[in-house]
Amino acid sequence: MPEQSDREGLGRGAFTARLASYAYPLGAALALFGAWEAFVRIGAISPLLLPAPTEVLATVVREFPVLLHMSAITAAEFVLGFALSVLVGLPLGALIVYARPIELAIYPLLVAFQTMPKAAIAPIFVVWLGAGMNSKILIAFTIAFFPIVIDTAIGLRSAAPETIHLVRSMGASAFQVFWYVRFPNALPSIFGGLKVASTLAVVGAIVGEFVSADKGLGYLVLVANGELNTRLVFACVLMLSVLGIIFYFLVEAIERLVVSWHVSARQLELAGETG
Repeated sequence: MPEQSDREGLGRGAFTARLASYAYPLGAALALFGAWEAFVRIGAISPLLLPAPTEVLATVVREFPVLLHMSAITAAEFVLGFALSVLVGLPLGALIVYARPIELAIYPLLVAFQTMPKAAIAPIFVVWLGAGMNSKILIAFTIAFFPIVIDTAIGLRSAAPETIHLVRSMGASAFQVFWYVRFPNALPSIFGGLKVASTLAVVGAIVGEFVSADKGLGYLVLVANGELNTRLVFACVLMLSVLGIIFYFLVEAIERLVVSWHVSARQLELAGETG
């Protein structure tokens, strides 16, 4: 019975810690929007400069069909760009670790390419691929893939040398060392890169739509800004933020399922025990 009560207490503590992890940011967001609303109402600021949150929400409700259609287009662009960055970034990060000549040849080029402002080279992609979705996917890919490459390489190199030597002494092949030692050990670092890339892919899709597009949230922001419809601009930004948050937490949920054994995935449980 004491053991059962201890388990129940730990379960309640973990639930409380998980609830607090959502309650605190939600409370902070509500306080921020409340202060924003009060500042706009009391200061009598023109809605052309800063609309109140309630007016933005009313615009979202009123224009929801259009916003939903544009959001679906933008979401498809950054999800496909992110998927492409994963398909390219993971193998490239592994090649950098396992092939020294490739690291010497490609790594400096990757760093140089990453320093280039993507907004400046985005028009080139539009010229190459047209104003359709393909150019937006490529722009999202070029912005998102670098963190995946770097974190994959760092994670694969972080395996303990003693463990690798032990597995090799037991007759493991190079592939077995990779699959059973290096890759599982690298997963927390890889998912860190994936979460960063998930936010960058959203930025990439919007950059592409700002350069040239006839649909999507970025295009709608340009149209609304040209019409001085600030409420619609903020509504688009709100929808884009919601999309980015959902995508980020989707990647995090996959991380919790895949890397549930890692210490970083047990922080809430430890917080529940200490609480």
